[in-house]
Amino acid sequence: MSPDAAVAMPPIGPLTLRQVMDAQALAEPERIFCAHDGQAISFGALDAAVNRIANGLLAEGLRPGDRVALMLPGHPDHIACILALAKLGLVRVPVNTGLQGASLAYPFDAFAVEALIADRAYADALAPVLAERRLRAVFWRGGGDGPSFEALLAHPDAGPPPVAPGADDILAITPSSGTTGAPKGVLKSDRTLRAGPMAILRLTEARPGDTLLFWEALHHGAGVAVVIAAILGRLRLGMVDRFSASRFWQQARESGATRVHYLGSVLPMVLRQPERPDDRDHGVRMAWGGGCPPEIWRAVEQRFGVEIREGYGLSELITFCTLNLTGKPGSIGRPLSWYEAMVADPEGRPLPPGEAGELCFRAKEAGLHFLGYFRNGPATAEAMRDGWFRTGDLARQDEEGDLFFVGRAKDSIRRRGINVSAWEVERVLLEHPAIEEVALIGVPSELGEDEIKIFVRRAAGATLDAASLLRWCAPRLPRFQLPRYVAFVADFPRTPTQRIRKLELPRDTAGCWDLEAAAEPGRPHMG
Repeated sequence: MSPDAAVAMPPIGPLTLRQVMDAQALAEPERIFCAHDGQAISFGALDAAVNRIANGLLAEGLRPGDRVALMLPGHPDHIACILALAKLGLVRVPVNTGLQGASLAYPFDAFAVEALIADRAYADALAPVLAERRLRAVFWRGGGDGPSFEALLAHPDAGPPPVAPGADDILAITPSSGTTGAPKGVLKSDRTLRAGPMAILRLTEARPGDTLLFWEALHHGAGVAVVIAAILGRLRLGMVDRFSASRFWQQARESGATRVHYLGSVLPMVLRQPERPDDRDHGVRMAWGGGCPPEIWRAVEQRFGVEIREGYGLSELITFCTLNLTGKPGSIGRPLSWYEAMVADPEGRPLPPGEAGELCFRAKEAGLHFLGYFRNGPATAEAMRDGWFRTGDLARQDEEGDLFFVGRAKDSIRRRGINVSAWEVERVLLEHPAIEEVALIGVPSELGEDEIKIFVRRAAGATLDAASLLRWCAPRLPRFQLPRYVAFVADFPRTPTQRIRKLELPRDTAGCWDLEAAAEPGRPHMG
């Protein structure tokens, strides 16, 4: 792709997130940063809470570089913890609050977690994890024995902590989607954590005082990026507890939002709501994100009176590596000037316009390259080829230089805005005594992303039906990993080395047992 096709971006700049926050707290302490549950939080108040938590963690013996897991709900307290770790140079390990069992234990071992800040609501799920692992410190939000989050928040020193990270220090280990095995821990620096939000500001053209409707989960990289974008751009967050398709525009009106963010199935779900006379009665001028199906692009714009802006990014690099600033439906746009993009054939050679291949990136801006996976040299090396990061995603480029996402070559799917690792789900299902083999694939959803379909080969002589299998799965898998469709097979198509050929598994759902149909009386489904 020619350099003149790139989206111009300024240099990242030397100021760390810590330095930006310290300066803003001095210059604009009364500026409202976030509104949540009827309460307005000034930047000065947020910064003081961040500093108290940071100084409290130092007093408890934690030091820069230590790995701290966060398992907290969507709340300003979670934001304060994220920023406190960033100010100190502690390494954040986000934990999805929906995890349980083996999926919950995995990040504690794989990413060598040393301390934990968690909400008391998750104590039961965490109990077996903590019983088998000796952490240096556990801080419960909501009371309990030992050190607590409330004690950190009450630390007497609200001044900036005495230690600070550099721009290229690692501040987070974010789980990848685990596309070809266990989820891998992506290393994120202060610089990469700021770059994605800078791209958000470029995409949205948001200005100081603009309000973002904030519904994203804070264990997800997109949620953290929105928070940092609000700091860098001096924006305001209208924070709600969770995404609601039926209340989306009402929440936007109530929060005074001028921009709304979407991922994957959000826009299809919103568009499916009954039309209302006040569908355009809001102050939102732009909906931005990724994954809007091209066939509904114009329908969303026309019904709700907003402009759609899209881009493409991934956890291994930054929130957005490409931006669509022209409004071409279905396009993920062009690469930021910080990157070169290439659509490559299986040998790594560039493909001509119109042909689909693997989307690859090469950093042109210092420090924005793929920083690697935590303690996983082989996987880090495998992700690179001749200086190019291999996304594992398929794309094509049109004659005008715009890129289009085609599909995922990796063994994962995206469901409800969350990447689901086939390996994670399959390994749990293989614990069932009646299952010999299992394979997970994604099948098209009416909401524009994927649904989970599993193929099960029963063990010899075993009896197992889909309904009982899903009842067995329910306490062992988070809801977003529960399969919707189940198909039983006598055997699988295989490679010469006996690996399952997933590309040959049928993606239709005819004849499958359907979890949603089973939950709706009178709706036909296969038993």
